[in-house]
Amino acid sequence: MPSTEGTTRKGCCVPSGAGSLYCVGDQPSPADKLPDIRFQAIPAGRYRVGYEGPLANPGDREGPARAIDLSVFRISETAVTNAQFGEFVTATGYRTDAERLGWSFVFHLLATEQAMTAAEHRVANAPWWLAVTGACWDAPEGPGSDIKDREDHPVVHVSYRDAVAYTRWSGTRLPTELEWEVAARGGLSGAIYPWGDELAPNDQWLCNIWQGRFPEHNSLDDGYLGTAPVRSFPPNGYGLYEMAGNVWEWVAGAWSGSDHDCVRKGGSYLCHESWCNRYRVAARDRGAPQDASGNQGFRVATDA
Repeated sequence: MPSTEGTTRKGCCVPSGAGSLYCVGDQPSPADKLPDIRFQAIPAGRYRVGYEGPLANPGDREGPARAIDLSVFRISETAVTNAQFGEFVTATGYRTDAERLGWSFVFHLLATEQAMTAAEHRVANAPWWLAVTGACWDAPEGPGSDIKDREDHPVVHVSYRDAVAYTRWSGTRLPTELEWEVAARGGLSGAIYPWGDELAPNDQWLCNIWQGRFPEHNSLDDGYLGTAPVRSFPPNGYGLYEMAGNVWEWVAGAWSGSDHDCVRKGGSYLCHESWCNRYRVAARDRGAPQDASGNQGFRVATDA
């Protein structure tokens, strides 16, 4: 069974740049045609959130553990998929931040041969990230890649601003961080993961994260090197899929003490205990509003 003892927590597996926009919960405007999104209602009540245990990452402000009251809301069963994001792009002609910028970050083991040629540089403190010209939501591994066989995978290379643009079109909104955390626990009080307190109960992997030696070798014990189709792993108690791993998910609101960084939750297929254990429910990370990478997506919510 995987162990988390004796490891040193380091920076997260997502590259980030400096930002200049404050992250707010933008109010959506109803779309002419709501995309085919399935929601689950999260009941109103008092919930325990936050974490102060030995797995916490210093500086991430996961605590304090506390009780909060939430009103009923609805949250999508899965992250927004390539097919759903494609509807938005087709209807609006929207261009993502990665497309406007002309490049995005691609994990080195996923990059196509053409992408390796198109890579401008590697991130100094995270050399597994390649800055690839032409990488974007519908060419996730860079030039020569596409999403033809991945319509049911979560969309990636989307920034916070891209996610907000989608919510405005679809008549939805991003969940708040507290809503996301409550939903991710699936009704379990204080659970570390969406299914309980063991990462791999009975040696079964219940999420898409990294196994093996990061970042050179993934043993693929969970079956995936990159993104997995949504609904690949069992849902939690609220019927929500992949609330841990697969892709980071943007949530509404700014990082406390910052006038520009936004919050993302859930970890991704690159999270590993030796580097980033942020696949836990209370764990959190931040990025600038325009940041995009091949392991970053979002899910949506609505008021009841």
